[in-house]
Amino acid sequence: MAFAYSGFLNIQFIIMIDLDQQLKNPVWYALKETHKKFAIEFDGVQFYDPEICTFGAFFEEEKTAKASSEYSKKCDKFFFVSEDQTPLIDNNKVRLEKKIDGCQMVLNTLTDVLITEQIVLLDETHLDEIYDLIWMVMPGFYQKRTFNMGKYFGVFKDGKLVSIAGQRMQTNLFIEVSAVVTHPNYTRKGLSKQLISHVTKDILKENKTPILHTNKGNLAISIYEKLGYKLTRDMNWWLYNKK
Repeated sequence: MAFAYSGFLNIQFIIMIDLDQQLKNPVWYALKETHKKFAIEFDGVQFYDPEICTFGAFFEEEKTAKASSEYSKKCDKFFFVSEDQTPLIDNNKVRLEKKIDGCQMVLNTLTDVLITEQIVLLDETHLDEIYDLIWMVMPGFYQKRTFNMGKYFGVFKDGKLVSIAGQRMQTNLFIEVSAVVTHPNYTRKGLSKQLISHVTKDILKENKTPILHTNKGNLAISIYEKLGYKLTRDMNWWLYNKK
C-alpha cells in the first residue's frame, strides 16, 4: 500500500509540474492541445487563426521576426503573449503599438457566491450581442469567432444581454476565464461576480484549473482575489501593427 501511495504522489507531482509549465506559456500549450485545430505555425512560432483570436506564442525569440512578418499578412493587429521573453520583429514589416503589462491569476480556493441572477449558456444566436457588448466595454481584443474557444454565459435584463463571462485559452489542465464585461448601465449589481463564480465552477466540473489574465493595477484584481484567485506571475501582451 505504501508503494501505491508513493506512486500516486509522484503522479500528482508530475501533473503539478506540467500545469506550472503550461501556465508559463498558456497560448503555446492551448494551441498544442485543446485549440490545436485553430493553430497556424511559422517555423516553430504558434498563432491562432486570426478569425478566432490574434494571439501568438513562442519559445525561441530569434524566430519571431520572420514569423510575425508572415502572420501580419493575415491580420492588421496581433499580440505576442509572453511571461518574460521579448519578441524580435522586422521593423520594415510590423511595428510595436504598445506593451501591456499584465498578470496571471490562478484559482486557489473558490469563495461561495450567492447566485441571484438567471445565468444563461449562450449560443450561436447570441454572437452579435456578445460582440457588440464586448466592443462597447473593452474594444479591440475580441473577434466574433472568439466565441468558438469555449463556453460563454450571460445575464439578460429586459430581453437584453447586459453581462457576460466566457472561456478562452484552454488545455487538458486549465481553462481561462475571459471576456468578463458588463454594460455600464448595469454595473455595481454583482453581475460579473456571479458570472465569474459560475464560469469557475463550470471549469472545476471538468477537473481543470481556472485561470485568468488582466492588466496590472486593474481594480478588478481585488474582486478576483475575493473570489479565491491568486496572483501568480507576470504575463505580458505585446501588441503589433502591420506596416
